Amino acid sequence: MSAIEQDSNQTASKPAFTQNKDQRRHAVLKRLFVQLGVLPFLLLIAVAVFSLISENFLSLRNLMNVVRQSSYLILVSVAQMFALLTGGFDLSVGTIIALTSVVGATAMAASFNAMPEMVWLAILIGAFAGILAGTAIGAVNGLGVSLFGVSPFMMTLGMASVGFGIALYMTGGTPVYGMPVEFGNIFGFGQILGIPSPVFISILLIVILYILVNSTPLGRYFYAVGGNQKAAELSGINTKRILFIAYTLCGLIAAVAGMLLTARLDTGEANIGASMPLESIAACVIAGVSLRGGVGRIENVVLGALFIGLVQNGMNLARIESYLQTVVIGVLLIIAVIADQVRLKVMASIND
Repeated sequence: MSAIEQDSNQTASKPAFTQNKDQRRHAVLKRLFVQLGVLPFLLLIAVAVFSLISENFLSLRNLMNVVRQSSYLILVSVAQMFALLTGGFDLSVGTIIALTSVVGATAMAASFNAMPEMVWLAILIGAFAGILAGTAIGAVNGLGVSLFGVSPFMMTLGMASVGFGIALYMTGGTPVYGMPVEFGNIFGFGQILGIPSPVFISILLIVILYILVNSTPLGRYFYAVGGNQKAAELSGINTKRILFIAYTLCGLIAAVAGMLLTARLDTGEANIGASMPLESIAACVIAGVSLRGGVGRIENVVLGALFIGLVQNGMNLARIESYLQTVVIGVLLIIAVIADQVRLKVMASIND
């Protein structure tokens, strides 16, 4: 073979090699998109844009502040994930936070007023009362959806109105004061083992829930019910029980977030948590949790909530008005829903 022929063969082989390389890259991107959804791409865009807008965006102090502020949304988003896994959603998570805050602050203030020398008992009573009230909202949602077959949209929307009305009735629209100073100092602004208390408690709960979802039969049942409820019933799974547990667990986790937020504000507020339903659903969908149920991972939801926190922090640094920030979150949710639909088509094409 002549040198000219060898050169022509090498030249002809290069496009094929390049084409195979492009195909491999395309396959990797497709696999990443199927597993994580649109989150990695949005995260890269957000970091690039806000880093250019503000020099302080990527500073350690600012990032730690983002993690601290996002810990509440992380908990609520993980709570929302359990409802989404079963094929529903919970529009009452904001009300759960508000009712938890009001009931917990009222009980804590009353206990502290009656027993000023027993600070920790008053904190324990208030926290238990608040979390119990929030969990009760979740349990009622679970009963309505599982036992009576009410649509999750109508059930949670109705309970959102009921819980908000109760919170306003209890407070008259005014904040609840009188809680022990130690409650806010430790659980709102303090640290546990050198980690901000809300972050530490969030990490602890996330680890427990991660084990529950990924290493227990109950966790597998959540995915089974959301994937195909009729098939789950035929497999011997008590779907009504699983639905009830999912919404009750959602209420419990959101209630914990409510008490932590109450400690941060140092007051009981009936108006907090209004944006949580939108933000938690957006964080879940951006993180790849399917609105159809049966698909989602806790670690991705944590990243999704952190992404929302990063975007909000970046917009604050850019001095974007809060009203426009709500618009941005809504746009992100729409983009995430569209990406979810595209991802389903990609998954179908891969399976075929």
